[in-house]
Amino acid sequence: MPLPIKSSAKGSATAEKILLAAGQLFARQGYHGTSTREIARLAGLSENTLFRHFDHKEDLFWSAFHSHSAGIKLRRDLLEGIAKCEAPDVVLPKILEMLTDTVSYKPELMRLIAVAFLELHWKAEISCEQHLSPVLSAINHYLAMNIKNGKIRDLDSTMLTSALVTTVFAHPGISKLIDGEKKPASENREACRAYARFWLDLLTPKSSSYPWSAAQASAEH
Repeated sequence: MPLPIKSSAKGSATAEKILLAAGQLFARQGYHGTSTREIARLAGLSENTLFRHFDHKEDLFWSAFHSHSAGIKLRRDLLEGIAKCEAPDVVLPKILEMLTDTVSYKPELMRLIAVAFLELHWKAEISCEQHLSPVLSAINHYLAMNIKNGKIRDLDSTMLTSALVTTVFAHPGISKLIDGEKKPASENREACRAYARFWLDLLTPKSSSYPWSAAQASAEH
């Protein structure tokens, strides 16, 4: 798990520069492929200064991981929709929008998660539980309640949660391998609507039409 930064408030700006550089390099080169000397150079300071803020390279990795993942939270309207167990055609598009935005606007976090599980797996689960489990558990709870109420197909909620996340995280890369197309970032909202339509068709096939105005309003929010 990330350890407390040793620096005082006076040195916090320097610590933030180090964390920013560390996040970029760890995400790009992996944990073992990145040295503290490279991080210090990118941050524009000496390696000795880096070690005045972080005891070890691993402390620095987990602090960078914590810094990048701290912002993953469910929006208030999504939390309310989950709490009230609103209809899937209202809540699922918002869930998929949140996941799509995470992939689009936090690409380094996605790579840091992969690096954590591949190279530092002995601590990855603990750190991911701290930052990712609250979000995933909320989604899983919502799906489980809708399965129980008969609003969506009777499926295993944990597998369904995993499939929803995997769709958003893995689809862009896999689709390029299939058809070679590369969609620009400006089409994120279009992708989000496509994901929502796909999953609603699978989970609520008896619905002949969906209130797409609600989905589109969420996507354009």
